[in-house]
Amino acid sequence: MRMTIARPAAARRFLRTVLLALGVAGTTSACSSVDYYRQAVGGHLHVMLKREAIEKVLARPDTPAPLRRKLELVRAAREFASSTLGLPDNGSYRSYTDLGRPYVVWNVFATPALSLEPVTSCFVFVGCLNYRGYFDPADARRAGDRLRQSSHDVFIGGVAAYSTLGWFDDPVLNTMLVWDDNRIVEVIFHELAHQRVYAPDDSVFNESFATALAQAGVARWAAADPASRRIDPDRVQRDAAFYALLLTYRTRLEAAFADGDDAAKRARKLELFDQLRADYARLKDRFGGYTGYDDWMATDLNNAKLSSVATYHDYVPGFRSILARTNDDFERFYTIVEAMTSWTAERRRHCLGDPTTGAACLDELVATH
Repeated sequence: MRMTIARPAAARRFLRTVLLALGVAGTTSACSSVDYYRQAVGGHLHVMLKREAIEKVLARPDTPAPLRRKLELVRAAREFASSTLGLPDNGSYRSYTDLGRPYVVWNVFATPALSLEPVTSCFVFVGCLNYRGYFDPADARRAGDRLRQSSHDVFIGGVAAYSTLGWFDDPVLNTMLVWDDNRIVEVIFHELAHQRVYAPDDSVFNESFATALAQAGVARWAAADPASRRIDPDRVQRDAAFYALLLTYRTRLEAAFADGDDAAKRARKLELFDQLRADYARLKDRFGGYTGYDDWMATDLNNAKLSSVATYHDYVPGFRSILARTNDDFERFYTIVEAMTSWTAERRRHCLGDPTTGAACLDELVATH
């Protein structure tokens, strides 16, 4: 099945609405809110105005060979996404933008110092998110500094890709093409997944779904042409072990913050982060001294950083379990996941993220769809 979403007119109306809202907000809302929306609209327009059709880039004789190969990979993955995975067949990821910088946006994650509950921000159309994105890293740093002054834990992470949920034809960015082939394909599948299923006000559900779908999609992509496409099993194993370690400590920190006075909680927090570093060192030895996660572990290791990982990975086992229960039938998988978007976030959490109630809930869910 090929799903078509054509929204250029809707996108223009959306943009005009946002710009109008900015004009009105200038007299009725806090200046910081106006500035945030202004940078978001301006930054996105910059990305969109620099787009060039991938076919045109490939047709130019002066296109560098490495870029040509990566864009041909993108073109093939984009077709596979719609023809085989049932992801939206639209103009997204059929154009290319070179931003001349390493990231397209910088996301600011924050939590209270003694909690793993993320500080959320709510926006028109997309609902509430567990982070705020800035197109200028200086803006992100200023936002982070304001949150730190309020005694929050803060993590600022560069992001190579984002989705407008089908409102615009999102381009492939130079920031995405620095990765290996499978990672590029995975990100394209991930961002298109947001256009297929999206639940307002539930970042963990949305990001975990897109992560699970992308992982399964890459496996199917590789299986379709095993002679030229290969998944590195060592990388898969390393990633799984690393994220499992982080999520384990997120759970331990949640337990530590549940009881006791603040002084005891702060002391326990320091102990747990020291233990996490020690366990990471042992994990690194287990994988032959692999250094790929060293930079991540070396800076801003705090509640907000662990919360950001949970956003993208917390429900992945639950989603993979649904897909397995459907015998990897992607269309049935989408039907089931789409049904969950009408649930409350709490009900989704009990089904996808609670080991006690999850299995029975998933059995019932799959049986009724």
